[in-house]
Amino acid sequence: MTARPLAVFDLDGTLADATHRQHLLEGTPRDWKAFFAAAPEDPPLAEGVALALRDAEDCEVVYLTGRPERCRRDTLAWLTRHGLPEGRLWMRPDHDRRPARHTKLEILRRIARDRQVRHVVDDDELVCDACEKAGFPVTRVHWSTPSDTLRDAQQRAGRT
Repeated sequence: MTARPLAVFDLDGTLADATHRQHLLEGTPRDWKAFFAAAPEDPPLAEGVALALRDAEDCEVVYLTGRPERCRRDTLAWLTRHGLPEGRLWMRPDHDRRPARHTKLEILRRIARDRQVRHVVDDDELVCDACEKAGFPVTRVHWSTPSDTLRDAQQRAGRT
């Protein structure tokens, strides 16, 4: 294992405030294309950014998101624009619609094969539960407003 442990950060609801675009998931069908297209306008969540910056002092910060791969360029630009530490960005394949608790845990296990994970920082309770059950240390986000709309969309449609 390399010397520096990993600090694994979620994006939406952890570092990025996605509340302004959640209305796009209220209709039927949900407008996922517009939901993800609006992500570059997310304001940063100060508490999450501060934690990532602190972790960068003694950890390698990486990002693990339920956003699809097609959002990579916008997501990397957002991270840079808001002064977040450079780090690898792990995203779900474009057509993988499993709930985040499954996709993120699968990716996290791959990441952790040869790296120590200091903690996983996420706002999704089901992701946090799955990570803890698998033995990963978790920091549960309490600085963002929980959204029933987003939670329902994540668990039923598995898109983020």
